[in-house]
Amino acid sequence: MEIIAWIGFSQGLFAAIIMMAKKRRTISDKILTAWLSLLAIEFFTCAIDYRLFGYPLLSSSFLLFNPAFYLYVRSLVQPEFRLKPLQLIHLLPFLFFEVFAYILHEPYMLFGYLELDPTYWFRLVFAIASLVSWVAYNFTAALLIYRHRSRLVDEFSNIESNKKISWLFFVVIFYNLYCLLLLISGIFNVFMHIEFPLSPVVNYTALLVLVYVLGFYGLKQEVIFRNHVDLPKDDEKHSTPMHSMLADEQTAKIKDDLVNYFAKTKPYLNPDLSMDMLSQALGYPKHHITDVLNKEIGKNFFQFVNEYRIEAVKKMLAAEKNYFSIEAIGYECGFNSKSSFFTIFKKATGKTPLQYKNSKL
Repeated sequence: MEIIAWIGFSQGLFAAIIMMAKKRRTISDKILTAWLSLLAIEFFTCAIDYRLFGYPLLSSSFLLFNPAFYLYVRSLVQPEFRLKPLQLIHLLPFLFFEVFAYILHEPYMLFGYLELDPTYWFRLVFAIASLVSWVAYNFTAALLIYRHRSRLVDEFSNIESNKKISWLFFVVIFYNLYCLLLLISGIFNVFMHIEFPLSPVVNYTALLVLVYVLGFYGLKQEVIFRNHVDLPKDDEKHSTPMHSMLADEQTAKIKDDLVNYFAKTKPYLNPDLSMDMLSQALGYPKHHITDVLNKEIGKNFFQFVNEYRIEAVKKMLAAEKNYFSIEAIGYECGFNSKSSFFTIFKKATGKTPLQYKNSKL
C-alpha cells in the first residue's frame, strides 16, 4: 500500500508539473493542475500515515475528487465560466475531514464503522457527506456533459473528438461504477459483516488509475469554445430578450441575412466556423439564429453549414478540369478531416465522393 501511495504522489506531482508547462493554459488547465496537485498531496499523506501510524487514516479523497471533477467539467463546457474565490467553498468538506482525521487518528476501515465509540459521530457525518457529495456533484457533472454533447450540433460546423469530451464521459462511467461497488461493499461489511476485498489498496489503486487518465487526456484536451465572444450591448441592435418570441418580421430578417451571408461570403469554407463566429458576424444572439435554423429552416447549425460544404464538393467533383484529389476537395470546401468528410457526404448523398465523381463522368 505504501508503494502505491508513493507512486501516486510522484505521478500526480509529475502530471501537475506537465500541465503547468502546457502552452496557452486555459482555466480548465489551471483547475486540473490544482486538482492533480491536491491528489498528489492526498497520496503523500497516505504514505506518511503508514509511516506514523502503521495504517491509513480515513480518506477524504472522494470529497476532493467529486467537486474538482464538477468544476473541471464546468470550465470545459461553459464558455462563461470564470474562476472565483467563492468556489473554494467546494473544498471545505475535504479540508474539514482531512484535518479531523489527523486530530482523531481515525483509521480507514469498514469493520466496526458504526460502533458507538467517541468518534462515531465523525464516521457517520463523513459517510453522509461522502454520499451526498458523490450523488450531487457527479449527477450534475454527468448532466453537464450530456447537455454539452447534445448541443454540439448547434455550436460547431465540425465536431472533433476533443469537443465531444468522450474521455470524460467514460471517466464518469468508471468512477460511478466504482463508487457504486464501494457503496455495496460498505453496506455488506457494516450491516451484514460480509467482507468484500475493497480495501484501501484497491481504493488508492483506482485513484492512481484516474490520475494517469486525467494527466494523459487532460494534457491533450484543447479549449472547446475557442471563439467565444460576448456581444457588447451597443452592438445587439437586432436582439430581443432571450426568452421572448421572435416577431415574424425579425425571423424573416434573420433568415434572409443568414442565407445572403452564406451566399456572398461563403463562411462554410472555414473549417473552424462556429455559432459564436456566425453570431458575431451577423450581429444576432446565438439563440435567435439557432431558433431560426431549427424552426424556419428545419436544420441545426451543423446540418446547415455542411449542406453548403457538400454542394461545394459536388461542384468541384463534377468539374471537367479538376486537379485536386478527393481528400483535398473536402479540405478545400471546409471539412477538417477525411473521415468526417466521407461520413457526412455519404449520409447526405448515399454515395462516397468517388462514387459520386464517377457517376458524373
